Amino acid sequence: MRRTGAGTLAKRMVKGFNGRVVALWSSPRWGGVVGRYLTVVTYTGRRSGRTFSTPVGYRRRGDDVTIRVGLPDAKTWWRNFTGAGGALSLRLGGVDRSGHAVARRDDKGRVTVTVRLDGESG
Repeated sequence: MRRTGAGTLAKRMVKGFNGRVVALWSSPRWGGVVGRYLTVVTYTGRRSGRTFSTPVGYRRRGDDVTIRVGLPDAKTWWRNFTGAGGALSLRLGGVDRSGHAVARRDDKGRVTVTVRLDGESG
């Protein structure tokens, strides 16, 4: 049975938007500019065991990366990093980096994912 409705439409819209963001991020012309503020996180789902990738905005300070999750109740990816958190990877400055991410929700409902990067790769 095929699902229809607002939820399915929203998911298709997000998928389309994410696809465009990733195309800009990976383009030779715009990737350097877009990559200063956006990256793609790759992680393994806690329950499914499947690998997922999603574009996110970030800020980096040394080996710490902060990702503020916009509209967190409409997204699920960050829930993989609640509690003790979990492993993920992201591309920074053209280099794939791994780290440990922990998601926290504040008293106003905002969600921040903090990533502590592992040692330099390569």
